[in-house]
Amino acid sequence: MWAGRVLHAALSAAPLSRRAQSALTQLRGVLEEELEAIRGAGTWKSERVITSRQGPRIHVDGVSGGILNFCANNYLGLSSHPEVIQAGLQALEEFGAGLSSTRFICGTQSIHKDLEAKIACFHQREDAILYPSCFDANAGLFEALLAPQDAVLSDELNHASIIDGIRLCKAHKYRYRHLDMADLEAKLQEAQKHRLRLVATDGAFSMDGDIAPLREICHLASRYGALVFVDECHATGFLGATGRGTDELLGVMDQVTIINSTLGKALGGASGGYTTGPGPLVSLLRQRSRPYLFSNSLPPAVAGCASKALDLLMESNAIIQSMAAKTQRFRSKMEAAGFTVLGASHPICPVMLGDARLASCMADDMLKRGIFVIGFSYPVVPKGKARIRVQISAVHSEEDIDRCVEAFVEKEAEATQGGRKEPGRRACNPGEIRDRGGGGRWLLRRECPSLAQPRRCLKGEEGEAGGRPSPAGRRQGGSH
Repeated sequence: MWAGRVLHAALSAAPLSRRAQSALTQLRGVLEEELEAIRGAGTWKSERVITSRQGPRIHVDGVSGGILNFCANNYLGLSSHPEVIQAGLQALEEFGAGLSSTRFICGTQSIHKDLEAKIACFHQREDAILYPSCFDANAGLFEALLAPQDAVLSDELNHASIIDGIRLCKAHKYRYRHLDMADLEAKLQEAQKHRLRLVATDGAFSMDGDIAPLREICHLASRYGALVFVDECHATGFLGATGRGTDELLGVMDQVTIINSTLGKALGGASGGYTTGPGPLVSLLRQRSRPYLFSNSLPPAVAGCASKALDLLMESNAIIQSMAAKTQRFRSKMEAAGFTVLGASHPICPVMLGDARLASCMADDMLKRGIFVIGFSYPVVPKGKARIRVQISAVHSEEDIDRCVEAFVEKEAEATQGGRKEPGRRACNPGEIRDRGGGGRWLLRRECPSLAQPRRCLKGEEGEAGGRPSPAGRRQGGSH
């Protein structure tokens, strides 16, 4: 009898196995189709492997010699600072590798509480709460804070983590045009019927390097009884006289209600994020914020590194001034050479190219010249707005800055001088580049037979007359 049951089970399992294999085959087909579409669009993102510690000069797998790194968020150069590293080692030795627990069970150590207090003091806020990343901080804030009777008003080009965090909450959602205060005011007027109104914006926008007009935002928030939330990931540590961020830069520290930021960029570059603001808000987040409640504690070594980075920053602002001077040097030299660089005075320096394939190929060519930069294209930025994002660090030397500019100029010269051609491309005739009133230049189309796609010359920014992408071409949130 038992043998019959075994045989019946085996026969019954065979069709199930075949169906499972068929489902897996179908899944593979769907995935390969999606991946091929990404490759075909020229938006495939490859990961280059670094074989050294982070810094202005790095070693990249498959590339001989040292490479100048101009694509890290290592704004203050603290990722490999000897005192930061030593602080991490000391924390590792004293507190161990990790907690194997969430904070509310048995994952809170004195090093976590000390860092939260230091963050709150740095930002001149009542309290702070740590997360594994700022993405988690953004994912955990809106759902815990806002209810269905509330409203959130978000800049259309906010970072993807803000967008995703807002999607998780049940509040009414309004999106205002990028940096458009008239549109924000109209949305605030419309949102007056709701209980709480929260204006959410990046302080500095990571793809364009532009700064939110916080004075105007705070003025409107005050007029219409709204709160202000700012994501300071690309501002904390280096914007403002003492590196407190865009609220310090623009003189509204007492008017911004909530700040989310990261420990993974200027403040040591390891990982971790936080929310800082009113004490009752932080207490509520400890009770309701899901990424906080269901994620392991920040590793002690990461907390130790970030704490030392804050110490160094609060001791002196010399490193901030150094980074600002080098940013100005790069921007002025690039603009003098005729390139369009977005943003103003921010170490994020987007060199506009327009075409996604050109941005990707340009990054590869720059690496051959010893410069590590990354091309960004849709969906990280709007369609037709591809660029090379250059990022300046305080630990770059003036010679490093000059060499990066020279590499861009050399690359552009190959395509424009006297009929000289790059492989597979028609040389660009500078005389065909027509001035576009209001700054920048129209892009010259040139064909790349190897890719069978239109290419763009390196100077200028592509876009329709209004300079704003259509909704279908709008990016899905920036990349940190």
